[in-house]
Amino acid sequence: MTTPAIIFMIIAMVTVWGGLVAAIVNLVRHPEEAESEPAPPVEL
Repeated sequence: MTTPAIIFMIIAMVTVWGGLVAAIVNLVRHPEEAESEPAPPVEL
């Protein structure tokens, strides 16, 4: 592989894996809260 190809491969890998790491860190810091069960229907 040529030097420019290796450089672009490294840039692409850092972009993809960096985004994955950023997403995981974001979910760890701000987890999605499960919604509580809905209230039972009110009978009229």
